[in-house]
Amino acid sequence: ETPGTVPLSLASLDWIVRLIDSSDHHCIMNATKAASRLVIHKSIASVRSVRKSLSSHASIGFVPTMGALHEGHLSLVQEARANNDIVIASIFVNPTQFGVGEDLDKYPRQLEQDSLVLEELGVDHLFAPFADDMYGPNHVSYIEPRGFDDIAEGKSRPGHFAGVATIVTKLFNIIQPTRAYFGQKDAAQCCLIQRVVEDLNMDLEICIMDTIREADGLAMSSRNAYLTAEERAVAPIVYKSLCAARDLYTERKAGLSASGLQQTVSSLLKSEPLVSEVQYVSVDSRTTMRPIGTVGEEGAVISLACKVGSVRLIDNIV
Repeated sequence: ETPGTVPLSLASLDWIVRLIDSSDHHCIMNATKAASRLVIHKSIASVRSVRKSLSSHASIGFVPTMGALHEGHLSLVQEARANNDIVIASIFVNPTQFGVGEDLDKYPRQLEQDSLVLEELGVDHLFAPFADDMYGPNHVSYIEPRGFDDIAEGKSRPGHFAGVATIVTKLFNIIQPTRAYFGQKDAAQCCLIQRVVEDLNMDLEICIMDTIREADGLAMSSRNAYLTAEERAVAPIVYKSLCAARDLYTERKAGLSASGLQQTVSSLLKSEPLVSEVQYVSVDSRTTMRPIGTVGEEGAVISLACKVGSVRLIDNIV
């Protein structure tokens, strides 16, 4: 252990070992060995200076996060490291995407530990700005994506998508990446970001990666740490309910009503006493996240938000 650093958690060490044991171990090992020491940038000017110094021919992979890294985040880093010359990550708990009464103040912050994990995986630069730098005292400009407050997640979290659209636009403007990496777990967020990039004619590729799950199916999330042991034991019901809907679709394939799929998911969730609230179950277009009435051969995204105890969990299946 190096003085002044935070040791890797056992979970993170286990993840790195499994990365090295995976089929992509050659790429990961070479990337880690070849990478220089991680440089942490606290200011916009600092990371911009580095970005301007890079060759115009260098590909830049960008992994934006809010920290409290888990295996889902690290899989994005793995993909970025394998496919880009330079990898930049960011850690910023964005206040504008949290609503009143949400968990902004208690959201886990562990910059030292996260930065050590990122360094182990070969990330070159970490942008970790202060909120006052990202949103100055006279800040008035926001991206307002029309219609997203009307989809299921938007109704549940008014203003959330404006906060997401604004921060990703700011980060893309600062970092100027070739590719940016996001996880499918936040399906509506992925749809939004792809829409922003296309609508604003941004010159970058959005890479959406599969949801990383625990062995029992629970989607990886920083908020899983809030679950008690009893709640964690029953939390896989979230994914099981989505799988039940997928199985029903697989059997019927075409002409299946969205309401039937919603009922399948809701019934299974409500069968678990520790599921204290089902906020929504939505069946939506894969490209727009708009509700659909019938699921045909093109499929759909089934997404949900519920509370296990007091912890809000989201998940989806395509």
